[in-house]
Amino acid sequence: MSEQPRPVPTTGWPTWPQRPPSATARALREFWALRSPGASTAVLGGCLAVALVAGPLTVGFTPGLGLAVVGALVWLPALPALVRGRRWLDLALAAASVALVAVVAVRDADWLVALCLLAALGAAAVVAGAARSTLAILLSGASWAVGVVRAVPWLRDGASQAAGGRRERVLSLVRSLALTLALLLVFGALFATADEVFASYLPSVSVRLLPGQVVVGVLALAVTASLAHLAGNPPSWSDLALAPARPARRLEWLLPVGSLAAMVVAFVLVQLGGVLGGHRHVLQAAHLTYAQYARHGFAQLVAVTLLTLVVVAVAARRAPRESARDRLVVRIALGVLCVGTLGVVASALRRVDLYVEAYGMSRLRMVLITGELFLAAVLLLVMVAGIRWRAAWLGRAVVLAAAVSVLALAALNPDARIVRYDAQAPLASDLDVSYLQGLSADAVPAMDALAEPLRSCLLSGVPVNAPQGWRDWSLGRSRAATVTAAATPAGAYADYACTQYFLATAP
Repeated sequence: MSEQPRPVPTTGWPTWPQRPPSATARALREFWALRSPGASTAVLGGCLAVALVAGPLTVGFTPGLGLAVVGALVWLPALPALVRGRRWLDLALAAASVALVAVVAVRDADWLVALCLLAALGAAAVVAGAARSTLAILLSGASWAVGVVRAVPWLRDGASQAAGGRRERVLSLVRSLALTLALLLVFGALFATADEVFASYLPSVSVRLLPGQVVVGVLALAVTASLAHLAGNPPSWSDLALAPARPARRLEWLLPVGSLAAMVVAFVLVQLGGVLGGHRHVLQAAHLTYAQYARHGFAQLVAVTLLTLVVVAVAARRAPRESARDRLVVRIALGVLCVGTLGVVASALRRVDLYVEAYGMSRLRMVLITGELFLAAVLLLVMVAGIRWRAAWLGRAVVLAAAVSVLALAALNPDARIVRYDAQAPLASDLDVSYLQGLSADAVPAMDALAEPLRSCLLSGVPVNAPQGWRDWSLGRSRAATVTAAATPAGAYADYACTQYFLATAP
């Protein structure tokens, strides 16, 4: 008798068919499973060169021209891949990132430099992640971080390919160079401490700065390698798209959007009296102080602008578009809403303008004005996308507009503009001298152009650190050092000048 096959024991639980992986899971799997050729010899050399020069150019120095040079060098290995891929908008974002970092070689204001560096990192992250969709742009920082991890085996494979069959010879050369460097450092330090004349001929090496230089070099290597790797092997999750939404009926869609557009237009018409009436409208018709009118209303109007952008995005997704008539209705309704919101932006700007006329200019008020102008640019870009009925380019264009807005703010030289504006009549009688003295070296040339005794009073309170070399050189600090070196008031005269100014402007 032939043996009967034994039955396979079962657990008694039903088995469910496994779901296929989602599009996001597939994109992540493809991203990690990518086996691209290793880095070329040129890219390897470029990454190592940037890593070697980044530390000595930046560590131990005030941010200046050295940091600007490093900010440009990190893009060089990625540039050929971006050009081959014809990623022109990404190239524009990369150029904006370089320009934003270069602000450290032009301006001295810490707050402005920090804002520019943050904007540069944001633009670079969008390029690194090849982000096109809104979700990909929001996650571009995480994409860049994951790209850094994936660039490590890419560099390793490139180094192995470059070594080829000469791996042992390359390793022997590396060991020999490391031993040579160690011997030169040890004996050079001993000879330098033994004889000052010999030490004067040696390049200055600070052991105290060496750990920081190593850390900065490693970071520069990671940034440069990840940008070059992701430029040639971008992630594909920007191609992921939401499932098409069910189009709403025309009345179902048009009623809320049209009602909101009508309310926005009505608000703008009411505000027209404030825009034209100016001070009289604020003090008489509205029964408000300048502070109440600007501060209380400005935040609400900014919120209205941001919420309108959200409404436009959702409405465009659910809008009926089967016929040409449907598309025309969508364009008109959303166009009226966007144009009305531009009027809201104008009202917010007018409120800040009235506040500045009464109380003077400040850094915060300049940032608020720049932010409102940026929102106006976003609305215009949304309207262009609606006319063309295509918005694949819109996300990166908004990021580029943000970078350009920050660059425009830096080009205005905010600290100098604050001095020139606030020192003019009728604000001079209520001038906040201590605030102006706390500005950066960028404001020194504007202070030098003022009349005495205000000129000497302000110059006495602004600290100026003259550049010590080309690595920490900055146009703002250089110009300020020239002014202060030629006409720095003595301490006693500066105090006398401040006293005379306060006496002259006292009520």
